[in-house]
Amino acid sequence: MDSDEDSLNERSGKLVQSHRSYNPRILFFYFLTAVLLLTLAGGLAYRQLIKANDYADAERQQNQRRIIFPGARGNIYDRHGQLLVGNRHRFAVLLHLDELKSELRREHIRIYKNYVATSDRQDVPADAQLKQIARVTLVQRYLDQVNQLTGRNDQVDAADLRRHFDRQLLLPFTLMDHLSLKEYARLIEGLPVRSPLEVYASNARTYPHGSAAAHTLGYVRADNDVEAVGFPGDDLTTFRMKGTAGKDGLEKWFDSQLQGEAGGRIYRVDPTGYKINPPLETRAPKQGQHLVTSLDIDLQLATEEAIGDQRGTAVALDIATGEVLVMASKPDFDLNKFSPRASAEFVADMTKRGAWYNLALNGFWPPGSTFKLLTTMAALRAGAITPDNAIIKCNGLLRLGNRIFYCDNGRGRHGEILLSDAVAKSCDIYYYEAGRLTTAALIAAEGRRFHLDQPTGIELPGEGHRMTMPDPDWKQRTQKEAWVPGDTANMAIGQGFVLVTPLQMACFAASIARGEFLTQPTLVHDPNRPTQRTATIGLKPEERKALLEGMLGCTTDGTGKVISTPAYRIEGVTVAGKTGTAQKRVEGGKNINFAWFICFAPVEQPVIAVAVAIEGETAGESFEGGRHAAPIAAALLKKYFTRKTPAAQPAAPLFKSE
Repeated sequence: MDSDEDSLNERSGKLVQSHRSYNPRILFFYFLTAVLLLTLAGGLAYRQLIKANDYADAERQQNQRRIIFPGARGNIYDRHGQLLVGNRHRFAVLLHLDELKSELRREHIRIYKNYVATSDRQDVPADAQLKQIARVTLVQRYLDQVNQLTGRNDQVDAADLRRHFDRQLLLPFTLMDHLSLKEYARLIEGLPVRSPLEVYASNARTYPHGSAAAHTLGYVRADNDVEAVGFPGDDLTTFRMKGTAGKDGLEKWFDSQLQGEAGGRIYRVDPTGYKINPPLETRAPKQGQHLVTSLDIDLQLATEEAIGDQRGTAVALDIATGEVLVMASKPDFDLNKFSPRASAEFVADMTKRGAWYNLALNGFWPPGSTFKLLTTMAALRAGAITPDNAIIKCNGLLRLGNRIFYCDNGRGRHGEILLSDAVAKSCDIYYYEAGRLTTAALIAAEGRRFHLDQPTGIELPGEGHRMTMPDPDWKQRTQKEAWVPGDTANMAIGQGFVLVTPLQMACFAASIARGEFLTQPTLVHDPNRPTQRTATIGLKPEERKALLEGMLGCTTDGTGKVISTPAYRIEGVTVAGKTGTAQKRVEGGKNINFAWFICFAPVEQPVIAVAVAIEGETAGESFEGGRHAAPIAAALLKKYFTRKTPAAQPAAPLFKSE
């Protein structure tokens, strides 16, 4: 018995001893549990401490919305401070949808009950359709209030309203746009103070002078991508009120300066997307910078009146600084028709009339006999002609190879003629010979020296590159043909392949006036702008004097003598000028004639340079250049020299030694 008890105690001891020892398998599970707990704790710490900001940002992005409001554009003035482009109020009636949340719910329930009461349940529209019906019904109810006050009968566009609810719920819905001042006054008086309806005043461009300088000033169009630089919330869902962006002219070139500084608001929104007032952050919009141009609106209006219904252009420059006083192009258009948007009929009419193009900038035309001034300088610098040598006798025609070239100016029989008279009378025969003696290559090089082969770089978009200063290499490269003597003859009188713009020719006239080879035009006025200075033309004093005497003779008894008639003469002011007529073949084989006149005044101390180019239909230089272009320049000059507004300071005297 004792042995059995001893045996039992021995086994019990072993079992206890075995139970109390560590099992390796259990130890592994202890370790695994600890790792899992540590991983869980680390994950919780990572999310609570390290990722807390990320989750806060995600919550903020979900619960907040940003609205951007454009700032007003800056004004544009002429050089004397007269307003050329400004802003006017544009009135509309807006409905703040976020204030209709409870009303929409009640309207939704009312419409549902009406359907249930009047039809089978299976005919009741889906809930989404019921919501849309409720929205249209309620919004139309508010629109009817506006109709009653304005006398209109506008209806809600259901599709437009649906898009607005889906995409721009935070922005007010435009119920009525383009309110007249009378309608605006009635609504201000008649609408309740506490109402979801708002009479909203935004900005639209206004042009006090209508079509004046239309191509130069340019226009704006709606911009849906308004940005508020420096305003927080770039990562938030953003709604933008429509702004404007420059699309042509100065409005486009200086768009970044004219653009106002956009403002904005940041709102919290509820789960359905309606905003919660007040806003979390607000910044008021600011007006853009003002631009003072070099234009003179009085001169501009006088010039455009002189051009009338003709198709053409005129440019006037301050000789000393290169500032553009006038840039007129016809046909033109009323800039106010672009504000706030141009109608399809208006755009179609502009296209039909060819009114889109700024002919001063992109009228690529042969310059005709105005180019003889450049041929003169090239020939003098090459030693091919001298002021006191009659290089040829003009009998009205000249044979070059198999072609006969005629002198189309005056009677065409100038006899033995010197340089000054050749300029004044615009003798073609003289310049055919001058071109032959000089060579086309040197004439082209002179044109390039005056930068007539490249854009001027003026502050306007879209200045083309189709100007051409040809030479034998150019013709072989572009036409795959050899240069012939007739090409040189045509080039010498500004015909053939030569193409320039009226703006370039105005710069050319200003350069001759200063005795230098380059004028850089600008449309920005700076009262402290210094006189431009470039290398001199390089003529001897007697050569320069002969050239200028010829230009003076043009306006006194030459092809431009209309300038000196009682109707156009300006007392005490002498004008140096040059007429020109050119032809250009266009589509359909039709030739278009261009009447040119370039000039500067006064001859003794020039302050203003002018270039005029008008399309015509009758050949003959003395007829076209003198009769159609010179009077426009005369009207411009008369306005400039007879008004009370101070003129620009004169450049250095012309008749000086170089």
